[in-house]
Amino acid sequence: MSTHTFHPGPGKRYPVVLFYMDGVGIRDTLFDVARRVAAQGYYVALPDLYYRAGPVAPFKGATVFVDPGERERVNALIKEVTPPRVRVDTAALLDALARDPVADTARVGTVGYCMGGGPALHAAGWFPERVRAAASYHGSRLATDAPESPHVTAARATGRLYVGYAENDRSFPEEQAQRLAAALSAAGVSHTIELYHAAHGFVMPDLPAYNRAAADRHWDTLLALLRATLG
Repeated sequence: MSTHTFHPGPGKRYPVVLFYMDGVGIRDTLFDVARRVAAQGYYVALPDLYYRAGPVAPFKGATVFVDPGERERVNALIKEVTPPRVRVDTAALLDALARDPVADTARVGTVGYCMGGGPALHAAGWFPERVRAAASYHGSRLATDAPESPHVTAARATGRLYVGYAENDRSFPEEQAQRLAAALSAAGVSHTIELYHAAHGFVMPDLPAYNRAAADRHWDTLLALLRATLG
């Protein structure tokens, strides 16, 4: 599994942030996000969750979901990113980072966007003794009837969770937001779930749904969460 890593430089150990990509996949936009987080004093690891498919031709954020052929191609890849597979991938990544002298795996947070929102929350429940914080932005299908729905796994988290969701998002409607909140509250998990008045995909500048105000709010909430939980 190829993984891109970003940190301020050698000579120190930095808290780890596992960055779960959106469905558009690995690209310069994600590198820019990762660098901005790393510049705040974190070791960011961005794994390619599509690695099982072999080399994947890059997608263009502006057209991937409107071009029928590209939409079919990306949806086929997304379906292969299943919770059992991501759990294996996350465990392997944490083990690898534990051998990196620059990564402080005693302090781990996660963040995910779109497709990656579910894995970010899952990780907090899969590895509650290691993940202190998890954030999902315009995450998809976070509280469904599936037995491995993120809201089921995240109820086992001991860290702090943050979910910022888009309005009128068919992949995460209001009913799912309420279901997620109920599950986390019943389990006593510290969490914040907030509605952003923007469309699904509002964080990434290369997507048509990009919303500057919502993206800025995302930066404020994400960095505040990381500072409060990882230092």
